[in-house]
Amino acid sequence: MDLHADARIPFPRSRVFAAYRDEIAQLLPYLPNVRSIDVKSRKDDGPVAYLVNEWRGGGDIPAALRAVLGDSMLSWTDYATWNADSLRCDWRTETHAFGDALRCAGYDLFLEDRPDTTRLEIRGTLEVDAKRMRGVPGFLAAKVGRGLEEFLGAKIQANLVETAKGLTQYLGQKS
Repeated sequence: MDLHADARIPFPRSRVFAAYRDEIAQLLPYLPNVRSIDVKSRKDDGPVAYLVNEWRGGGDIPAALRAVLGDSMLSWTDYATWNADSLRCDWRTETHAFGDALRCAGYDLFLEDRPDTTRLEIRGTLEVDAKRMRGVPGFLAAKVGRGLEEFLGAKIQANLVETAKGLTQYLGQKS
């Protein structure tokens, strides 16, 4: 399944790029569906930064339901390569619950929309191989995979847009 989301952020693209890359943990108050963002590692090599961030979602889910779902269902690790020269971020995400049964990867491109306005283009793919999921019978794997792709794809795209909105609010507060 293709992931596709765009957002307009009323700040210069170099500022938007740098805030998204370097200040992601400070966005937490602006992301109601995210409980935490932990920077696990960062390596800088000239204009390129390699980051590993661990996200815990479910902030908008009642605590009792979160307990039933478990932390792994609501957590993922993001591996990102940020290139300041091209103002592009290539990323891949690993979910803690589905392991190698789910593949999600793509890129964010920070484009100038108009002076001092950024168009954030988010493109990616999501693939679910339900045959790799424990407890899913082979004859149901294709249907379960498609259903999970549709459900997770919609959630992921909505979360990407919400993150861009949170970034806009954050930058507005800092201005």
